[in-house]
Amino acid sequence: MLDVKSEKQKDVLVVSLIGRLDGLTSKTFLEKHSAPEYASCARVVLNCQELNYISSEGLRVILMAAKQAKSLGGSLTLCEVNASVNEVMVISGFDQLLGVHSSVEQAIQAIS
Repeated sequence: MLDVKSEKQKDVLVVSLIGRLDGLTSKTFLEKHSAPEYASCARVVLNCQELNYISSEGLRVILMAAKQAKSLGGSLTLCEVNASVNEVMVISGFDQLLGVHSSVEQAIQAIS
């Protein structure tokens, strides 16, 4: 199961991912991210504090979201990634591609 919550901080969309991001739940993320309030945001922070699992399908949808943000002239970054998810990010190279920050504030500062 995946719960997706979002809030605007300054002109950055902060999206909290809660649960698992895998083949079954990636559709939930894509549906939320396709909504007008998400799709028009150029700067996005994914707060992964409560994301306890990510699969290759989850990585794929994050990459799609990052490409969308880049196409709007912005970027997407990650923050508060727990140890198990961070291991996947490091192995896949997503930590270097997107950046991983220790707090929401640092992530916002990095992409502002």
